[in-house]
Amino acid sequence: MPVSDPDRWKSPAVRDALINALQFLTGDIWDITFVKRRKVLETPQETLQLSLVGELAILPFSEGLDSRIVAGLMADKWERRLIRVRLGSKSNDRPKTAGGQPQPFTTIPYEVRAAGYSFAETSARSRGFKFVMLSGIAAHLSKATTIFVPESGQGALGPALVPVGQAYSDYRNHPLFMRRMEALLAVLFGHKVRFEFPRLWFTKGQTLEAYLRTSRNAEWSQTRSCWQDNRHASVDGKRRQCGICAACMLRRLSVHAAGQTEKPETYIWDLKTPSFEEGAAAGLKKIDGAQREYAIAGTLHLDHLASLRHAPLHAPTIRLNAAQLAKALDMAEDIVRIKLDTMLDKHASEWKAYVTSLGSESFVNRWTGRAA
Repeated sequence: MPVSDPDRWKSPAVRDALINALQFLTGDIWDITFVKRRKVLETPQETLQLSLVGELAILPFSEGLDSRIVAGLMADKWERRLIRVRLGSKSNDRPKTAGGQPQPFTTIPYEVRAAGYSFAETSARSRGFKFVMLSGIAAHLSKATTIFVPESGQGALGPALVPVGQAYSDYRNHPLFMRRMEALLAVLFGHKVRFEFPRLWFTKGQTLEAYLRTSRNAEWSQTRSCWQDNRHASVDGKRRQCGICAACMLRRLSVHAAGQTEKPETYIWDLKTPSFEEGAAAGLKKIDGAQREYAIAGTLHLDHLASLRHAPLHAPTIRLNAAQLAKALDMAEDIVRIKLDTMLDKHASEWKAYVTSLGSESFVNRWTGRAA
C-alpha cells in the first residue's frame, strides 16, 4: 500500500488498530505492507475551514433517506454546528433551513485506483470502511468530537443479527465496528472522536415518522436508497430505484410504516403482482436471475429479522448480540436487551402490516409463506 508517511502507518499502534478494524469488518485475515508513494500528493485546492463556534459534530451525508431525516431531526439542537459531509461525490445538493438558508455542508472527494486489477468488491464492506474513515478525517480536520451514524436499528443491527446464508456477519454500521474505528482514528491522528447512534433503538419507519412530525419538508421523498446502479435501475433511459433489493425493501416498508406513499414510478417493481416477472415495469428491457436473487434475499432478510424475537433457535444470537452491544455502548445488558427486543418487535409489526397491504396474491407473500 503506497502512502505518504510509511513510518506512521508502520508503527505498531496504527498498524494493529487498522488490521483489527479490517479483520472485524470483513472476517478476513489481513497483512498490509506500507511503502513510500512515488508521486508527491498535490495540495488540495480546498480545505475544510470552519468559523463555527462550539462543539461540532459530523453527519455522513448521502443520497439515502437516513442521513436526510436524521439531519432534519438533529437540526434544532445542533443548528449550524452539525456538519453534513458528502463523501466521494461531486454533488452539491446542500440542504437548507426552513428559511431557505444553506446549512453547513462540505464534500470530501476521493478516488481509489488499483492499476492492473479489476478491483471488484461485491460485499459493500469496503464502502462502509471508506465512509467511516472519511467521516473520521472530516472530524479530525474540523476538530469535531462526535460523528453521528444515521442508521436505524434495522440498518445498523439487522445485517449482523441475520447474516446472508453462510456469509460473515455485516458489521459496517454496527457499534462494535465503530469502536474499533475510534481506536484507529485516535492513534492515526491523535484526535479522539466518538461515533454516536441517535436512532439505534428505532426502526427506519419510526425515524421517518418522527421527522414528519417536526418538518413539512418533502426532501425525504427525493432521496435514493437503491443499491443497484443505473444499468440495472433504469427504465426507458430514466433512472429509478429497483424496489426489490434489501435497501429498497426496507425503504418501502418504512414509508408504509410512517403512513406515507410514493409515486408508482419511483420503483421499477410492483410488489403486488402474482409473479416476480409480472411486477417489472413495462419498459424494462431485461430481467435476469441476479435481480430475482436480489429480491428474494431482500425479502427474506426482512422476514427473518421479523421472526427473530420469537424463534427459540435464535435466542442465543439475541443474547450474544445484546451482551456485545452493552459493552460497546457502555450500557447495562438488561437495558440493552429491552431496547433491542422493543426494536425487533416494532420491526415485526411493521413488516406484517406491510406485507398484508400487498395482498395475498403478491409474490412477496408467496416467498414468505403468507400467500392464501
